[in-house]
Amino acid sequence: MASFLKDLWTRFSGAGSRDGASAPAAEAVEYKGFRIRPEPYPSKGQYQTAGTIEKETEEGVKQHRFVRAETHPSKDDAVAFAIVKGKQIIDEQGERIFT
Repeated sequence: MASFLKDLWTRFSGAGSRDGASAPAAEAVEYKGFRIRPEPYPSKGQYQTAGTIEKETEEGVKQHRFVRAETHPSKDDAVAFAIVKGKQIIDEQGERIFT
């Protein structure tokens, strides 16, 4: 569990970036007024499902980050699954994800 939390913290804090620049895993996908940004990261030889859901509001951009237990052998598989998961979260929770 500690290793998972360390991997997660490294990914979201940017501490694991080798060149100082963090390239996006894939282009954002628009879905029902939300934007899904797939952000899988390497974990134990595979890629962890992760991403951010964003929405423009009058108060500014709201964000919800998600990480799931599923891992994938390729980055492309992880990106595709993160988009599916992001859509599922939006369908199930809608605006409530920001509360």
